Amino acid sequence: MTTQDLFSIKGKTACVTGGSRGIGLMIARGFVEAGAKVYISSRKKEQCDATAAELSKTGECISVPADLSGLEGIGHLVDAVQQKESELHILVNNAGAAWGEPIETYPESGWDKTMDTNVKAIFFLTREMLPLLRKGAAEEDPARVINISSIEAFKVPAWENYAYSASKAAVIQLTRHMARRLADDRITVNAIAPGLFPSRMTKFVFDNAGTVEAFKNTVPMGREGRADDIAGPAIFLASKAANYMTGSFVTVDGGALVS
Repeated sequence: MTTQDLFSIKGKTACVTGGSRGIGLMIARGFVEAGAKVYISSRKKEQCDATAAELSKTGECISVPADLSGLEGIGHLVDAVQQKESELHILVNNAGAAWGEPIETYPESGWDKTMDTNVKAIFFLTREMLPLLRKGAAEEDPARVINISSIEAFKVPAWENYAYSASKAAVIQLTRHMARRLADDRITVNAIAPGLFPSRMTKFVFDNAGTVEAFKNTVPMGREGRADDIAGPAIFLASKAANYMTGSFVTVDGGALVS
């Protein structure tokens, strides 16, 4: 096997949730440019359709708008992929939500929305995609589940976003638990824990020059993450180069956790 083959995902079929913008778009674009067929989902149909159309200029990308915080939306996405595909090789659970509010007024609705989108959706979407993932798995090239966590799973955030940090810590443990169970099915389950990247969730940081500069000062590499910084690790975990990795997580944060 050549090095080029080792890191190739050409010809694979992938599904990236929350794939219309932010980190999900960065990963979806990387997959499309690497030769994979990619399904993307997000709650907003217009944004999802527009992103798929843009990515289809360089490869194959299909839009499936869906709200994955509930079982109805999860079922819609699974049905849409099953109608067109007999197998799935890569599932990236990236769709996420956050809620920030002082502890005295933190609402149950914000807590539930964050937990449902960030944790429940990963479990139930992966479960419902198992028939397709099992068909896409081979001993020499397992199917892949890649869960997107955050470095806030490992440190106390600067903001009062209690459900977000708790949910991202749960993603790490859920990744480990699923990895142990699904290894017999030749499905690997790993996680990526990003640091500061431009996205809808971090827009308030980038809108404030002083805040973003303060954050960069806490990052040894001195900058925010860029598209290739997150697409590269995702492609690695989806390729044969990561065949022997499961139950692991990769931090992509410019060294923020060690600062």
